Amino acid sequence: MSSSSSSLRFILPTSQIQSSNRRKSRSLTITQTLTTPSSSSTTTTDGVGESRLEPRVEKKDGYWILKEKFRQGINPSEKIKIEREPMKLVVEDGIKELSQISLEELEKSKSTKDDVDVRLKWLGLFHRRKHQYGRFMMRLKLPNGVTTSEQTRYLASVIKKYGKDGCADVTTRQNWQIRGVELPDVPEIMEGLLSVGLTSLQSGMDNVRNAVGSPLAGIDPLEIVDTRPYTNLLSQFITDNSRGNLDFTNLPRKWNVAVVGTHDLYEHPHINDLAYMPATKNGRFGFNLLVGGFFSPKRCAEAIPLDAWVPADDIIPVCKAILEAYRDLGTRGNRQKTRMMWLIDELGVEGFRSEVVKRLPQQELERSSEEDLVQAQWERRDYFGVHPQKQEGLSFVGLHVPVGRLQADDMFELARLADEYGSSELRLTVEQNIIIPNIENSKIEKLLNEPLLKDRFSPEPPILMKGLVACTGNQFCGQAIIETKARALQVAEEVHKLVEVTKPVRMHWTGCPNTCGQVQVADIGFMGCMARDENGKICEGADVYLGGRIGSDSHLAEVYKKAVPVKNLVPLVVDILKEKFGAVPREIEEED
Repeated sequence: MSSSSSSLRFILPTSQIQSSNRRKSRSLTITQTLTTPSSSSTTTTDGVGESRLEPRVEKKDGYWILKEKFRQGINPSEKIKIEREPMKLVVEDGIKELSQISLEELEKSKSTKDDVDVRLKWLGLFHRRKHQYGRFMMRLKLPNGVTTSEQTRYLASVIKKYGKDGCADVTTRQNWQIRGVELPDVPEIMEGLLSVGLTSLQSGMDNVRNAVGSPLAGIDPLEIVDTRPYTNLLSQFITDNSRGNLDFTNLPRKWNVAVVGTHDLYEHPHINDLAYMPATKNGRFGFNLLVGGFFSPKRCAEAIPLDAWVPADDIIPVCKAILEAYRDLGTRGNRQKTRMMWLIDELGVEGFRSEVVKRLPQQELERSSEEDLVQAQWERRDYFGVHPQKQEGLSFVGLHVPVGRLQADDMFELARLADEYGSSELRLTVEQNIIIPNIENSKIEKLLNEPLLKDRFSPEPPILMKGLVACTGNQFCGQAIIETKARALQVAEEVHKLVEVTKPVRMHWTGCPNTCGQVQVADIGFMGCMARDENGKICEGADVYLGGRIGSDSHLAEVYKKAVPVKNLVPLVVDILKEKFGAVPREIEEED
């Protein structure tokens, strides 16, 4: 089968089909049902005028653009896309010309300034105007979080040349972001990415983000399905094999997709615009579909069932149809109301579903299956440390990368370890950690004694560090209100000294309401804000969230306490852990 194929056929083992038939589908806890839409989804296709179902975009000269009649009241980002198509920087090689012009010259014109600050995001380049002027963060596409030692080495070589300005992050979408990039270097870096099988295209702004899958795909003895073939197909389709897929570069907003392969739901399906949930139907393996999950400053929503099931070899056609419905019909006014769930609300679930069906090749979409393969009663497994793989004689080792931050030398060393002990492969997780797979059991002890595992990336991190996640924070990000990564580590370390817990507590930090750190899925979440101290003076603070759950009983966290000065967070967290998570004070030895 060629790599560009959009069709895969997988036969599910008989034992799984029989098990599934005995265990009929459980219902997700959601705020609206398929038969009775919520108050925000009071219309269906029958109640929506034909004019509302007219596509708002049209194709001209190879690009999808917003029709003139729908340009009233559009947001500034839409205006920038209309003024000049961002993908021309790729298709017409505009990036080469842009990279040869000094930033000083580019700043003189609004058009070229918009190139720097907005359009380059279609190439995965984010100008750090506020905190690293003239430097860029580059986000990649890394389907399923799988990367090679060669790729890791190349990325390390890129950031190494930028010295203290260069570093890398593991993201909450199983992805790499590298920092410190300078514009004149971009064409060469992009060529280098292609040479090692990577791309940064369509990783920012109004595009489909990295396709998430199980970090244990293909090696987990208890997995439902290996997600790698599906996430690879999705990524190849969405980027047209790293050339850029112009059919989906002008969405109303960003769009996330995940394929679930485990009972553990490592993939966090409920916060994705489209999630493929494994299920059988009449002896065939396929996926039930969840749609509409998203976070934003004004609203957060869990994905809901589309009442649809697709066989495994039809994941691309249905993805295409959903994207086309969103591209064609999504509103483009207030950016806070342009994610796909807003369209689902407006049309109603059935109305949205019918628009998807119209765009399928056969204009047919099966109703959801009751034979859900994900076990609802399942305790999420810890992937840190040494674990046996399904392949006899091999194990994987999960490493804790503190808040996902790496330096060039860390990456070089990880690449060496992957080569020496494994199969030249690394896996990234949505919790910003790294897994080394395919290690011969006879090599495990030697690997565990490597300095990198002893000093930097422990396979046995302290219990409060295991679930620690943090966004970039204001060290680099211009939208962040507070510093997050160093502070997350500091608070966790101080709390660890004061209390003891028996199970990991997932603590997430995000620097602003955009919630890149996903505080809504955390046990305890911290969202950066400004607060006032005991003297009434303005200081850095955080809104504290409680109660987020992941897994089959997923639930979004709610605000527990607003505008807490950061200096008061340690005692507050200690109290929360005692009251909500059974923590007990540590015995502190007194000095003689």
